[in-house]
Amino acid sequence: MFRRTFWFTAGAAAGVWATTKVNRKIRQLAPESLAAQAADKAVEAGHRIKDFALDVREGMARREAELGEALGLEAPDAPALPAGGTPTTRPTLPYHSYNRNEDH
Repeated sequence: MFRRTFWFTAGAAAGVWATTKVNRKIRQLAPESLAAQAADKAVEAGHRIKDFALDVREGMARREAELGEALGLEAPDAPALPAGGTPTTRPTLPYHSYNRNEDH
């Protein structure tokens, strides 16, 4: 009697465990879940690319300074930027018409 009860309980527990695992996997493979996972990975890749670009830019500036120092060149003084890091006024550029028929 105890043996049958033990195996019945073990089978019921295994069934509940398997059902839970299958339902969890089905939810993971749902289109909404896959789209969310893809979006998360895209955002993560974007952060990695941004970090890489910042590292490259830093390395370029450092190497340019090294080369300028080695060649005895002085960098022109750049205008000071406001606290935000971007200039407040844009330089005016000459107007160029892109009309192909203008000269004909």
